[in-house]
Amino acid sequence: MLGCGNFFLGNYIVLLEIVKPLDMISSENSAPTNKDLQGKEPIKIILAEDDKDDQELFMEALNATKVPSEVITVGNGEELVSTLKDPAEPKPDIVFIDINMPVKGGKQALEEIKSDEKLKEIPAVMLSTSNHPNEIEETFNKGANLFVQKPSSFSGFILILKKVFILHWTKALVNPVKNIFFVSEKNISQQD
Repeated sequence: MLGCGNFFLGNYIVLLEIVKPLDMISSENSAPTNKDLQGKEPIKIILAEDDKDDQELFMEALNATKVPSEVITVGNGEELVSTLKDPAEPKPDIVFIDINMPVKGGKQALEEIKSDEKLKEIPAVMLSTSNHPNEIEETFNKGANLFVQKPSSFSGFILILKKVFILHWTKALVNPVKNIFFVSEKNISQQD
């Protein structure tokens, strides 16, 4: 149970104090079972992504994780900030923000979110095809909680989303640290 300091995920017990088990994620052993997820509140997600194909891929990979979720999609950073500030909309548990979007880009939206007292505690996961160190460093310094390089395979996307949710459930996204800030299909695969 999460409230007791750990929870079960497949065949693993994930302890809140230990990050090392995250290295053992693979497509065979990390799928949460229906029993693990029974009674779990759906994770409220906002996906800020301008590319419809990437939105669809995200949704399909999210469904494949079997993690109960409710998703709102927006097409740019301006829509994201507007949705977050709308009192009629429930606050999300996590936001996924594409870096390169029209109208207002992801980094600009991130800055606005993290400078707002009512929004700054919402975990922000940046999405990019890039893995450029300067871009990763810049988003870390602006307050992002995680930087995900968009994967090239569907199975890679599933593994990445599972890792993001484990980090979220274990509260590892609350105070991000550089050694687990960057996640890619390659660094998950190397750890398996």
